Amino acid sequence: MASAAEQLAANLNFGVLAKATELKKRIWFTLGALIVYRLGTYIPLPGIDPIVLADIFAQQQGGILGMFDMFAGGALSRMTIFALNIMPYISASIIMQLMTSISPSMEQLKKEGESGRKKINQYTRYLTVFICALQAYGIAVGLEGMSAGGASAVVDPGWFFRFTTVVTLVGGTLFLMWLGEQITARGVGNGISLIIFAGIVANLPLALASTLELGRTGALSPLVIIGIMVLAVAVIAFIVFIERAQRRILVQYPKRQRGNKMFGGESSHLPLKINTPGVIPPIFASSLLLLPLTIANFGGGPGGPEWLTSVTALLGHGQPLYMALYAVLIVFFAFFYTAVVFNPEDTAENLKKYGGFVPGIRPGKNTAEYLDYVLTRLTAVGAVYLVAISVMPEYLIASVGVPFYFGGTSLLIVVTVTMDTVAQIQSHLLAHQYEGLIKKSKLRGRRG
Repeated sequence: MASAAEQLAANLNFGVLAKATELKKRIWFTLGALIVYRLGTYIPLPGIDPIVLADIFAQQQGGILGMFDMFAGGALSRMTIFALNIMPYISASIIMQLMTSISPSMEQLKKEGESGRKKINQYTRYLTVFICALQAYGIAVGLEGMSAGGASAVVDPGWFFRFTTVVTLVGGTLFLMWLGEQITARGVGNGISLIIFAGIVANLPLALASTLELGRTGALSPLVIIGIMVLAVAVIAFIVFIERAQRRILVQYPKRQRGNKMFGGESSHLPLKINTPGVIPPIFASSLLLLPLTIANFGGGPGGPEWLTSVTALLGHGQPLYMALYAVLIVFFAFFYTAVVFNPEDTAENLKKYGGFVPGIRPGKNTAEYLDYVLTRLTAVGAVYLVAISVMPEYLIASVGVPFYFGGTSLLIVVTVTMDTVAQIQSHLLAHQYEGLIKKSKLRGRRG
């Protein structure tokens, strides 16, 4: 027999959505915030020649710069106020999470609860400003040295241009950081993930059109295009399957007698996802690769230093060094983030406190070791899955010339963020239905 929650979930429809006024406000707020973000990706930096910049970017978009532009929703190729997107904030978050695991003082701050979390968020924002200022200055200097057909990308190079570029790019990133926090608090879904999601989805029609154009001109055969579409659908289905997969550990609660009544004796499950960190490892890995190489790509073009040209060549898509670094970083962040979000010792202690135990395993230390063993194996499988989804399609991109938007990382982000957002919408609808049932029961009680 279906539970009350399952019966409520089965009754969810558009009629229920129309009555959920609070949820509608959240959805409209989220859509409005994303529209503001997309409008900002078309406001150019002052002092830039867009025609020359478009010619330069067309020559360099095949490398990691093209992936950065994909995450930025095309803002980098147009060199707009949101050119750095949210990546500096993600880089700062990575560093702060590493610090909470390495530094005892930061670890103690993390354990202080809400006040400690606010302090860590404050430090993250300061670090975001520092990283963003460094990247923005590097981009400003790189832009001054870029040219195409004898024309410079900057109309009036100099310190004033560098200052305005740094201020504009830092301001744009801080605005996006604030906008993401507002979406998380007042909208639906995770704001930072939705901003990256919106950037990828906004350019999907253009990527599809360019792929079909390659087929029309004969650069790609129709069979290759059909194969790409079938592969994309298969990858999406595989992502959905793995993201919903769980290992359920049976937890038993003993029977307890109070007076003449018997309590307890029921069993439940402790669900452990195969991919606990979700889409975080590929985003973190991409962010760390982009942090030093954004400047290298701008300075590594024709006429740039030879070592920068070598670095950008080695870290192009399909190159062994890029693939190896990307895979290693994904595996590292998969294990690191799992360790951050799930602590086997705390879980075992909580089970012991409430009398729960895993059948065949002694409570306490043995349970913690068993949970750690199971979680390590699951994380290993999840890390291999993330590497396969993120790295393998890059070879196809490099060999066939498919746009980045059909790569594994972009599909993983789009599918995962969509599933998380839909799950939050369903939870809001369930909460709304529960509120309606509570109000009806109160009214009936008063009538009685």
